[in-house]
Amino acid sequence: MSATQTTRAAGILLHPTSLPSQHGIGDLGEGARRFIDWLSECGVSRWQVLPLVPAGPGNSPYATPSAFAGHPLLVDLLALRDDGLLDQDAMKAPAFALDTVDFEAVTAFKEARLTAAADALLAGKNPRLKVELETFRHEARWATDTATFLALREARNGLPWWDWEPALRDRDPQAMASASAAVQHRVAQHVCRFFFFEKQWKALRAHAAQRGIKIIGDVPIYVDRDSVDVWAHRDQFQLDAAGHPNAVAGVPPDFFSKLGQLWGNPLYDWGKMRADKHRWWVERLSRALEQVDLVRLDHFRGFSAYWEVPADAPDARSGRWVPGPGRALFEDLRAALGDLPLIAEDLGVIDDDVEALRDGLSLPGMRILQFAFGETAAHPFLPHNHTARSVAYTATHDNDTTLGWWQTTTDRVRDHVRRYLAVSGHDIVWDLIRATFSSVSDLAVVPLQDVLCLDGRSRMNTPGLAEGNWGWRVRVQAFNVPLAQRLSELARLYGRLPPQSGAASVSATKG
Repeated sequence: MSATQTTRAAGILLHPTSLPSQHGIGDLGEGARRFIDWLSECGVSRWQVLPLVPAGPGNSPYATPSAFAGHPLLVDLLALRDDGLLDQDAMKAPAFALDTVDFEAVTAFKEARLTAAADALLAGKNPRLKVELETFRHEARWATDTATFLALREARNGLPWWDWEPALRDRDPQAMASASAAVQHRVAQHVCRFFFFEKQWKALRAHAAQRGIKIIGDVPIYVDRDSVDVWAHRDQFQLDAAGHPNAVAGVPPDFFSKLGQLWGNPLYDWGKMRADKHRWWVERLSRALEQVDLVRLDHFRGFSAYWEVPADAPDARSGRWVPGPGRALFEDLRAALGDLPLIAEDLGVIDDDVEALRDGLSLPGMRILQFAFGETAAHPFLPHNHTARSVAYTATHDNDTTLGWWQTTTDRVRDHVRRYLAVSGHDIVWDLIRATFSSVSDLAVVPLQDVLCLDGRSRMNTPGLAEGNWGWRVRVQAFNVPLAQRLSELARLYGRLPPQSGAASVSATKG
């Protein structure tokens, strides 16, 4: 655990797509800056996001065509206008919903403008940015390969790479040169879009740093099969000569699903990865740490042992545990990158080996209050069992909101909560926020939906549900003084204010 994690602190979980903006989806513009300023007013010094990558099937940030690229739909169009790449007429938008993302409508609207801005940049409309683009193209070694993959897939009507012509599927140099030449302009457009995201994210992160806010990112353990990551590095995965897996990733039955979860991701060939000192993982973590200050490592238990499911299985119940890379991976990562500011997402079926790996690496795990109640006093997620080297949450993006959970849980659980916290339950969400902040865990994180006391209609994700997720948005009016005062009071009471925080004077400075 690095020094950036050891100070008591508080955080808010909010994905950028949920931010307020005028173009139907959260972006990296004014709404994001206002949110960061509000966090500072709250005395909250951590902002946790979901993966910042392009979304895949079901608009999920956990299924992406590239684990290295930024999500183009997060690009702020107003900034592109200010850079001279779009005109004012391009800013005129349909009457998008304020509380949810209509992904189909937003994608159509923003794609056209991102393409126009890319063409303007390539045509030299902003010479200074053109120079920066060329620097980015040279330094971001992943960008051209990712852009080529996307352009080739578009030219083949979205066919997955394993159904492409065999020579192109297998990245034959001659076939690659010919096919890439045919989509050269589209490749350049995609690189521009990656550049737009990169430039804006760096500016936003600098704004966060000026306000004393550290950003917690999220790196899923697996990558999507139909991704440039697998297509360009097939030797790192358990695939046959045609690119097909014999077994895929998932998890056994757990908190979230009686059938387990059949994710379908290709499994790593950990033996080959160890032979080259886990170079692919070094590059992946290095890229993540270019973007954020800390990384939540999703499905940490898969590094101890992973659930291998036959590729033709209807669900995940028929899987088996197979040993993962263990400590060897993290030793190679530390040798290459130094001390790793990681949070281990240690949820699900956890055994002694997982805990030994986590503790041997001195990584904080997660404690979810929604899972704590209804059992015995020994449950590790109950606040009296928390440890300093951990992160306490009311809930995560995969949970119902705390109000939604309270409204649908059992009478037994509600009774336990009331007795444990010595409360009536009339303000239960903030009772649980208080319990999270008062925990001995070094870091306490609360989803913004809980701060706003929203019910299950504002849930971010339901695991196992392919559609209808990831669309919740917040209005800018939520970033108000009364909420800032309420959060800063808890942060002050429980020692989570950052050094020299201005949150103590919020009421005086904001009237």
